[in-house]
Amino acid sequence: PEVVDLKDNPPDSFGAVGSQKKWAESSAHWSRPLARVWTVVLLLGTCLLYCARVAMPICAVSMAEQFKWSKKETGIVLGSFFWGYCFTQVVGGYISDRVGGEKVLLLSAAAWGAMTAFTPILAHFCSQPIVSMTLARFLMGLLQGVHYPSLASLCSQKVVESERGFLMSTVGSGSYLGTLVIGAAGSLMLDLYGWESVFYVSGLLSVLWAYCMWKYLLKGEGRSRSMVRSPVSKLSHNLLIGFGRLAQTIQWKYLHLTMLSGSAVTITHLCTASTFFTLLSWLPTFFKDTFPDAKGWVFNVIPWFVAIPSSLFSGCLSDHLIGQGFDTAAVRKLMQFFSMGVSSIFTLFLCGTTTFPTAVAFVSATMGLTTFSHSGVSVNVQDLAPSCAGALFGVMNTCGAFTGVLMVYFSGYLIEATGSWASVFALISLVNLLGLGTFLTFAEARRVDIEGSKARHHNIHI
Repeated sequence: PEVVDLKDNPPDSFGAVGSQKKWAESSAHWSRPLARVWTVVLLLGTCLLYCARVAMPICAVSMAEQFKWSKKETGIVLGSFFWGYCFTQVVGGYISDRVGGEKVLLLSAAAWGAMTAFTPILAHFCSQPIVSMTLARFLMGLLQGVHYPSLASLCSQKVVESERGFLMSTVGSGSYLGTLVIGAAGSLMLDLYGWESVFYVSGLLSVLWAYCMWKYLLKGEGRSRSMVRSPVSKLSHNLLIGFGRLAQTIQWKYLHLTMLSGSAVTITHLCTASTFFTLLSWLPTFFKDTFPDAKGWVFNVIPWFVAIPSSLFSGCLSDHLIGQGFDTAAVRKLMQFFSMGVSSIFTLFLCGTTTFPTAVAFVSATMGLTTFSHSGVSVNVQDLAPSCAGALFGVMNTCGAFTGVLMVYFSGYLIEATGSWASVFALISLVNLLGLGTFLTFAEARRVDIEGSKARHHNIHI
């Protein structure tokens, strides 16, 4: 009711200027009960995001057998997702900063959910399934690329500083939960009903999530008497305004990225993403080569079970320390120290591992500690520039995705050249220490953006 009253009555019709500014600042953030609701909703959304993303890798073997794909063709289909994923990071974050991250999340989820559900249809009715699946995965990457920048933008605008760590770590754990769910349920559906069922279920559930978020959280939000145009025309109008000001804004962002604090965040996130992609890609092969008789479900499940509570704990710990009065920058650095410093110790332990249980324990510790970055560098960009956190996180994620792909390829070269996994684990530790040293030396939590110069276009009714 207060929001409706504010829209119906001009700001200059009540109260003093100072009280209006204070009221506006306090009403910009979610209340604690509303923040908890959004945390659960975004957790489920991220879980479904990974269910849809991992559906293709799970079904790749069955699809390759049915459509007679070679290993190279299967790799083309799987790899096309990441190339699309890189292109919409910055744009998605920029639009989220202009129109609101929740709106971008809603529209993108409806789109990639529908794309996932239609994937079997495209595969069966296209004369060249390899072409249709490659394009479908590329479009999936484009649509899902806006998810995390939108989350960063939404969290920076709606969540107070002392509670961002818990929200981001909780929502981030949805990626591990989604990998677990689709790994277990997807494998069962694959055996019982065929690979098509995996896409149908994950896609339709994603569309249902988008519909529920619109109906119960966003429907009617942003309505005002002056808004008489259709939702589509209003959205197009605001996007055009946003792109029209991109030239003015991008110069400021580049200036920000040249600052030591902004550069430190970008470099650290780049190192974190690169090492995570490398571990995610090569750990299954490491276990199969080193322990050929080991059961796959053990090393594919246990590390992710450890990662979920570890991510939640890091968020609670960081928010508790900030709430107790500790310096925000010091807390972010402490979380990143666990994520990149302590985890590197367990990664190096893998070089001399001789037993399967020990290797699983070290990998679980590594993956669990890596999740502490959700309360470190991932949140630090919101501390520095909440008014454009989505766009800046998009820049960071784009760099991380590109370097991650390159590091995965280079790791494969090292394995073939040296015949030893120790070189890969040493490379991962080296990159982690490089990023950690940069973050500990130059990272800050002092806000550096200029809020007053940022135009807002949140008056979009969906």
